[in-house]
Amino acid sequence: MQKIVRAMTHVINQGMAMYWGTSRWSAMEIMEAYSVARQFNMIPPVCEQAEYHLFQREKVEVQLPELYHKIGVGAMTWSPLACGIISGKYGNGVPESSRAALKVFFYCMFEKSRCISSVSLATILQTWCLRNEGVSSVLLGSSNPEQLIENLGAIQVLPKMTSHIVNEIDNILGNKPYSKKDYRS
Repeated sequence: MQKIVRAMTHVINQGMAMYWGTSRWSAMEIMEAYSVARQFNMIPPVCEQAEYHLFQREKVEVQLPELYHKIGVGAMTWSPLACGIISGKYGNGVPESSRAALKVFFYCMFEKSRCISSVSLATILQTWCLRNEGVSSVLLGSSNPEQLIENLGAIQVLPKMTSHIVNEIDNILGNKPYSKKDYRS
């Protein structure tokens, strides 16, 4: 770990980068990198790049929040549409050769949550990711300029993603992960 932190500190000190982050590291690995950086007066990571969507919630909602609060590391999430599965792209079935065939999903369950307004399902899903306090940014993929503009619209919808709507989505899905603090009185 010390070699990685030392290398990233060197990259930043040489002006080749301003910050560094991790991708798909465990909370324990991130904390170890932070500890090494502090111990040897080096630069710690500032964010973790993590998969986060309605069906992949555990890491961002349970494992990383302690790091958000203790050391200030943020999350840069990816795959808000679960590789296109949740977008409705596969409404007529999932081709066996697609990435989507690797995940299980019942699209009709989420259709009920389209109560935000007339925005697209993709915008709702991106907004759902952004509403998490530990998420600094959401990495998006766009096939054309129109899709990029639609994706960026999630920021405008964010104020409409109320706790009531989030709770409704959680109730529909029934998969909200719980942390130790949720069990305390």
